[in-house]
Amino acid sequence: MENGHPQAGVDYPRAFADLRTLFPDEQACLDFLARLRWPDGFVCPACGSVEFWRAGAGRWWKCRTCGRRTSVTAGTIFDKTRMPMLTWFSAVWFVVSQKNGVSALGLQRVLGFGSYETAWAWMQKLRRAMVRPERDLLGGPGIVVELDETFVGGRSHGKPGGGSSKVPVMVALEKRGRKLGRLRLGLAPRPGSLDLIDFAVDVIKPGSIIHTDGARMFTRLTHMGYHLEQTVSIRTDDPTEVLPGVHIVASLLKRWLAGTMQHAVSIEQLPYYLDEYVFRFNRRNSRSRGLLFYRLLEQAVRTEPWPLADLVSG
Repeated sequence: MENGHPQAGVDYPRAFADLRTLFPDEQACLDFLARLRWPDGFVCPACGSVEFWRAGAGRWWKCRTCGRRTSVTAGTIFDKTRMPMLTWFSAVWFVVSQKNGVSALGLQRVLGFGSYETAWAWMQKLRRAMVRPERDLLGGPGIVVELDETFVGGRSHGKPGGGSSKVPVMVALEKRGRKLGRLRLGLAPRPGSLDLIDFAVDVIKPGSIIHTDGARMFTRLTHMGYHLEQTVSIRTDDPTEVLPGVHIVASLLKRWLAGTMQHAVSIEQLPYYLDEYVFRFNRRNSRSRGLLFYRLLEQAVRTEPWPLADLVSG
């Protein structure tokens, strides 16, 4: 770590071939996770003491003050895993190295899992680690954020809405001149609802310029610290005229769900697939797959365990 920034070849692998070099055994993997979980040193989760010794061939951190024994994987998505951590590291590398996403079947084939259910559960766990709860809000003074909703999945019966089985997805997208910036997605309980206003407040900084269509409900945002730009299109069925950035993202999202996931996404799991899409979209220009590997593992040790029953129910 140099000036607080992880270094390629030292803190994370440059390529998949470096995995075995940096992580030759299970202990090396556990030590790496410990540095991610306790960057300032071990802290006992029971009493807060920093005094400890290693036990169980280095697999446990035991508090000298209260005697609490802690594993670096306890309370994370790796909690109670029976698989070697190097297999987990290989899975993480495979997930971040594929720009268009990974299906559970693809992960099963690459890692040689005997059970599809195992690969599916691993993918679901990793998706839950792809969004930081404390992530920065979009926009800022003078920055334009397009805000709208799109519809994914299901079948249409006329226009999307009450007569459609499609699911409304809220979209907030930064615009940096002609370039697309960061993205946020959220599942809406119903189309055209005021939940889109709440979504905007949750993901966009006050002072931002919010660009929307001509719906009257968006005027509420002017009383919440936002500057509002509304475009009304004569051809209301053509979103490219009103919000071109949102239209591009919506098209890419639908193509991603159809191609990579083969439409096999249930409504219970859709929010986590949206999280994965945002994770990939916001890092689409990253030149270092290794740094993405580092960041995903960094978030994985801060994400609570997800038992299989909870994964299935969403």
